[in-house]
Amino acid sequence: MPDHAELRLGDASYELPVVVGTEQERAIDITNLRSATGHITLDSGYKNTGATTSAITYLDGEAGILRYRGYPIEQLAEKSNFLEVAHLLIYGELPTKEAMDRFSHEISEHTLIHEDMKGFYNSFPTYAHPMGVVASVTTSLSTFYPESLNPHRSEDKINLTIKRLIAKFPTMAAWAFKNSIGHPAVYPKNKLGYVENFLHMMFALPTDDYEIDPVVVNAMDKLLILHADHEQNCSTSTVRLAGSSQANLYASISAGIVALWGPLHGGANQAVIEMLDRIREDGGSIDKWIERAKDKNDPFRLMGFGHRVYKNFDPRAKIIKKACDDLLNKLGMKDPVLDIAKKLEEVALNDPYFVERKLYPNVDFYSGIMYRAMGIPQDMFTVMFALGRLPGWIAQWKEMVANKEPIGRPRQVYIGPNERNYVNIADR
Repeated sequence: MPDHAELRLGDASYELPVVVGTEQERAIDITNLRSATGHITLDSGYKNTGATTSAITYLDGEAGILRYRGYPIEQLAEKSNFLEVAHLLIYGELPTKEAMDRFSHEISEHTLIHEDMKGFYNSFPTYAHPMGVVASVTTSLSTFYPESLNPHRSEDKINLTIKRLIAKFPTMAAWAFKNSIGHPAVYPKNKLGYVENFLHMMFALPTDDYEIDPVVVNAMDKLLILHADHEQNCSTSTVRLAGSSQANLYASISAGIVALWGPLHGGANQAVIEMLDRIREDGGSIDKWIERAKDKNDPFRLMGFGHRVYKNFDPRAKIIKKACDDLLNKLGMKDPVLDIAKKLEEVALNDPYFVERKLYPNVDFYSGIMYRAMGIPQDMFTVMFALGRLPGWIAQWKEMVANKEPIGRPRQVYIGPNERNYVNIADR
């Protein structure tokens, strides 16, 4: 394979280096293109542009491969747990038992948030979307820990900032939910595990403990692992772009939360449930909506099917389908919306139209169903995505800072008016 590409512009020829990744991914390095040729590339949505090199996550959409730090997602989902995966993503290696015990203990020491933050929650209306609340209180952490403003502190101090964020995020998320329903906040119980503590803060009352179902804990832990990182997607790229200005970790993660909020990204699983509710309200007939989905002139689209990166199958969907089946069977859920989801899944997996176009149920389809079965309200679905994606965002920010990457500054091709003179308002 060539070690460079040749670009011809008129009579001039330019050599561009070819960069090869450890999985034989190949990229044409155009770092010096503008200075050498006066040209830039135009790539709307950055679909063909590599903004960085990274050692965190490998994704092959054509082959249906997802690996964190080299470990297949299938193995991690089966054998690991969320905090161990967080350690792997952030620090590069699976921890020893001693390191894992220390990491878990340090996380548990920082689950409380400052009492003054209650004022923020009280100032939001009860109908405020939890994502807006969580994004706001996340960036506010930098005001409570002003030492975090410097991203180039010692490694120990950066690690403290990281552990504070991992520890406090479930508390901040659960309090956003409590605020939305007008309930008093429930404080963390550090004797509980990471997922158990979150469920306790979500569903317990100050005077009444919540009975934590291990089936729900296991299912949620698996969901968080599957969402922990996904290469340079919209929200991850936003975290890195914000961090490239030397913005602090809390502010950078807040930017990622806002990017995740969009229905084309983290809001997809909520859109799945809204679609299923719409079908239920229409009488629950699957055939009608399947035919509408096949009609290219009909604006209706099945939410939670296919994927813009995975072209054959989403490896996470295979894992989550089994977890979803196990969860629903063990909980014995009776829910007309979940019944519609199962019928829709069966049709889509067997109908030639969907099979030929590889419109298989994806991770968003199953995660929305699972969260509904767990009692997580729809407005919290995207917050759950953010909770899972948190270690990946942190790892990406940490890697970018360690690599001393330059500030992000995309170019553009201007297509507006040419120079024109100002005309006084009386003469227009």
